[in-house]
Formats: sequence, C-alpha cells, structure tokens
Amino acid sequence: MYSRQDLDLLREKGISQAQIDAQLHHFHTGFPYLPIVAAASVEKGIMNVTKEAEENYLKAWEDYLKSEKKVTKFVPASGAASRMFKDLYSFLDAAYEEPVTDFEKTFFSELTQFAFFGSLDETCKDMFGEGAMELCSKGKYKDIVSALLYSEGLDYGNMPKGLLLFHKYPEGNRTPVGEHLTEGTFYAKKADGEVRVHFTVSEEHRKLFELLVAARKLNYEFKLGASFSVSYSIQKPSTDTIAVDMQNQPFREEDNTLLFRPGGHGALIENLNDIDSDIIFIKNIDNVVPDRLKENEAHYKRLLAGILVTMQQRAFGFLRKLESGMVTSEELDEMLAFTENELCINHPGTFDTDDALKEYLKRKLDRPFRVCGMVKNQGEPGGGPFIAINPDGTTSPQILESSQINKHDAKAMDAFKNGSHFNPVDVVCGVKCFQDNKFDLTKFVDPDTGFISHKSKNGRELKALELPGLWNGAMSDWNTIFVDVPISTFNPVKTVNDLLRPEHQS
Repeated sequence: MYSRQDLDLLREKGISQAQIDAQLHHFHTGFPYLPIVAAASVEKGIMNVTKEAEENYLKAWEDYLKSEKKVTKFVPASGAASRMFKDLYSFLDAAYEEPVTDFEKTFFSELTQFAFFGSLDETCKDMFGEGAMELCSKGKYKDIVSALLYSEGLDYGNMPKGLLLFHKYPEGNRTPVGEHLTEGTFYAKKADGEVRVHFTVSEEHRKLFELLVAARKLNYEFKLGASFSVSYSIQKPSTDTIAVDMQNQPFREEDNTLLFRPGGHGALIENLNDIDSDIIFIKNIDNVVPDRLKENEAHYKRLLAGILVTMQQRAFGFLRKLESGMVTSEELDEMLAFTENELCINHPGTFDTDDALKEYLKRKLDRPFRVCGMVKNQGEPGGGPFIAINPDGTTSPQILESSQINKHDAKAMDAFKNGSHFNPVDVVCGVKCFQDNKFDLTKFVDPDTGFISHKSKNGRELKALELPGLWNGAMSDWNTIFVDVPISTFNPVKTVNDLLRPEHQS
C-alpha cells in the first residue's frame, strides 16, 4: 500500500505505519459518541467555593509559590488571526464600496479606538499617501482594510493573534504576548521572582515571537520586578494526521504524495508533556485583559491553583498510605469518599475485597490532576462540563465538545443545549505523581475521542482527522475538578470588533 516515497515521508515526520493504519480505521468506523449522565452543575460536579474555603485555598497557593516547585504558564499561540477578520475579508469581496453591515459600520466608526490604529495610520500613509481617516472621508474604506490585512501592509490577516496590538497604554500599546507575560506575574511568580512562560507557536512565526519578547523583556522585568524565563515549541510533525478522499482512501497530492494535516490543538498534549514543571497553567492566547482588570482574573487563577495543590496533596497522602500497606478499612472508606465527593468519580458496583478497592483507589488517585474554571453559559459556541461515562464504567467530570454528543440522543442533546456552564479554557494542571516523578501525559489520552471534518484541497473534497482535543479527550483520564468562576474572567477576542468591548479598552 505504501510506496518508498510514502515511507520516506513517514520517517521524516516521525509517524509509524501503525499510526496511519489506526487513523485510516477511524475514517472507516468513525468515532463513538461519549455517553453522558448529565450536564455538570453547581449541584452536581461543579464546586462553588465558600468565602472561608477561598481564603484557605489562596493561602495554599501563596505557600506553594514559596516552595522549590516549578510553575509554568502554557499559552497555545500558534493559531492564525485570519478568523478574527472574516467579516473584513467579506467586505473586501463585496460588490459595495462603503460599510453596509452593522459590523462594518462599527469597525470604521470606531477605528481610532483600536490599539493598532497608529500603526495602521502610518501604513496607510506609506501605501496610499494619506492617513486612515483621510481615506475614510474619501470613501476609500477597502484601502484601509487592505493596509491592515495584506502583506504589503501590516499583514494582520496572516499573523498569529499573539503578535497583534490588542490594548492601549501610555508607555506603548501591547500585544497578547505582552499581556500574558504581565499576567504571569500576578499568579505564577515564584518567591525568587521567576516567571516561566511557554508559548506554542508556528515554525514560520517563531522568530517574530522571539524578537518581540527580546525587545520587551528587560523593560517588563524592571517594571514588574520579575525575571522571565520564556520558552517556545512548535506542534510536532509526528502529530499530523493523514487525510483521505471521500472513499476513505489516502488523499494524494498531484505529485502522488500523501497529504497530512495538523492534528488540531489536541496535538499539544505532546508539547505539554515536554514541559519540565510541577504545576502548569493553561490559557488561550486571546483571553487577556488590560492591567486595570488583571487582578480580578488573577484572583481566580490563584484560587484554582490553591484548590489543585490542596486536592493533590490529599491524594498524595492517600497514595503514600496505600503504598505502605498499612491502611485500615476506615481509611479506605475515607479515600473512596474523597474520590466520590471531591473528585466526583463514581463506581457503578461494589468491591468484593479490600484488595480490589485498594487497586481501584491507586488507579484513580495516581493520575494527573486538573482544576478547570467554568463560567455561566452565555450562549458561546464550544464545549462545556459534563458528567460522562468512562470506558471502565465509572462516571466522572469531562469537558465535551458538540462533536462528541450524539445528535440523535434527545436526552444528551437537551443536556448539551441547556447546560448551566461553559468551558472558557481556564485550566491549572498538576502533572507529577506522589513520588515526584513526571507523568507521561500521552498515556492518559482517550484515542476514541477525536473527530472527522470535511475540507477541500485544490477543489477536491477530503476528510480530515482531528486528534482528541487538548482539554477534552487528551485529558480524558485525568482527575478533573470543575470550579464556578465569574464570567468576568472570560474575555476572548474572536472578532476584531471584540477589541472595542469595554473590557479591552483602556
């Protein structure tokens, strides 16, 4: 089936024939839907922290930062910003020359309010001999958009979000990269002042990230009293997935080579696995706010981290007890109650012997931990928190996307549509075991939680396979705790006009 050319390509990417065979099998069979019990809620599966408990958790995190443990802020930042500007691309393609839609009218009427306006204005002068507002007054709106999006101008349409100017400041406007560095000092700064930040970037833009950080780093360190340790990684070629035609046969380019596509954000579990750290914060590149709002967000980040280290230490204590062999029936009951009441893991049956219970507890407690902030559902697209049925028959908290829900299951669809909370990707991870060794995170992925999408290449239809999502199937076998956090912690920039919201204005 595979030619020498195919095998050479597989070797170059670090992909085995067994991986390809497994992917082709998924194209033929599809992925099973994940059965759910219910949407998670504050009554079931989502922690609502009391004021007294909050103070204890915040103190736990404050103490942890004084320890020798390593803390890293992990920011997926490789995605292109092109989707931010899809409405402006539509305007460029439209038959009309002046703004017609509400989106277009808002964009041009508020143009000076964008942090990138100064750069855009200068670019317009260089390209057309007139500033942006002069072009507006003459009805040359499309020239302005061209200057913003195309490579002859600012090239924002091809840049990653992390490198775009988002927020205004008197001392100089700031990109999401700068905001994430600054934000890290609010909750990830160790006692010695070190702040470790890791960005996943595309190969083509890595140098631009490095240059931006190098230009700003010393100034930030002086201003914030911190020492930044910034690292980068790219999505590994070995996580690319094969594409197929509509008959589920490998899709071949015009030169007969196999077509591979990036495996989606789930591929980043490999990057996360390479981070040498005890605790890792995960937050999307576009969910940042100006300095005036950072303390509110940081407060809840510290809270999530305090819950994580508190729960993790309790589990570590139980595991050491189990390891010693000196454990009473009462202590086993306490451990089982912890898995049920604190971790929301429920076993459907009973245990015939204490030894069977011990093995179960070891298996469930000796896993990576994650604490996920969940916000009230505001109708945002995307995944949410559920109580799902695992392959071993237990039920536990899981984050699901719509593609994992059986559209023909009325009960499941009702739970998905009417869930009280939404996943804003606000995650704190504990990735070391009770013996202080790092978990191999790739061993905790559920390979049956990917999905298949339809794409095209050079006018030909194809099917693409996405790996289990980073916070979905890639973390399926983790201990998961959902925590209710306010909607004020969720301020993503999905379209360029989102930058005009009060949360993104100075």
